[in-house]
Amino acid sequence: MKRCFSLFIIGGIGYSLLEILWRGYTHPSMTVLGGICFVGIDWINKRFKQCTKALRALCCAGFITVAEFLSGLLLNRWLKLGVWDYSNLKLHIMGQVSLLFSVLWFCISYLAIFLLDVSARNREKRACRF
Repeated sequence: MKRCFSLFIIGGIGYSLLEILWRGYTHPSMTVLGGICFVGIDWINKRFKQCTKALRALCCAGFITVAEFLSGLLLNRWLKLGVWDYSNLKLHIMGQVSLLFSVLWFCISYLAIFLLDVSARNREKRACRF
């Protein structure tokens, strides 16, 4: 549970910082979404360990895209908060996600998987010491 909470915090802060760097601002809901996505990346990475990193990253990109779409429907359509609108981008779905960003999520997921794997190896090494 402690690890899950840590991943949630890291993902939330990371996602928010990425948004600030990309758009210049963020919304508090994106911190929550980022936390959920990073916990999801960790779960996918562990669950499909036998698959290549590229396939795991593809699954993660799909997960993030779906999470963003559902969040967009809730935040932008239902609650009318207007957190984002991708209607002006190519390959968008209802203005809530752009499949172009899925390529970015693939790259970020690949990096996250690499870092999670390195972290897991380091934990294993520390656990084996006497």
